[in-house]
Amino acid sequence: MFKIAKANLAAPFAPGSLEFSGHDADLLAQFCVSEGWTGDLSSGIIKLGQWGTMLHGLSSSECGLLSLMHCYDAHDRARILDLFEQAATASSSFCYSTTALGVGGHRQPIFCVGESIGTEGKHAGSMVGVFLFPRFKLEPGSQLASRQ
Repeated sequence: MFKIAKANLAAPFAPGSLEFSGHDADLLAQFCVSEGWTGDLSSGIIKLGQWGTMLHGLSSSECGLLSLMHCYDAHDRARILDLFEQAATASSSFCYSTTALGVGGHRQPIFCVGESIGTEGKHAGSMVGVFLFPRFKLEPGSQLASRQ
């Protein structure tokens, strides 16, 4: 799944904009680990939390896009890179899912939902999003479903 949609620049995101009424943190935590991330388009730096850093196999919570994607399924990297490039040039909402190759060949599903304020107009360009890491790993060689 790779999706991008044009965002309404008149209503840019703000801290907490990913919150929704009826949010049940306990139910979400039962099925996955969720963690926010931010991106600065002027520097190219993506800032992850503790879980995002660990589950992406990184040693630092700050990284570039290519470092973030190094553990992603090789078949998905070009499409995810294209998605981020589109989001960086025009204010957008986007999402993707992939798997990360982990220790021992196990694969961790990753879901990402985010939004951007592109560099058009007076904006410097930034992104905000959330990673969802389901509380299971796939055995080596297994897949969630066949790719479309």
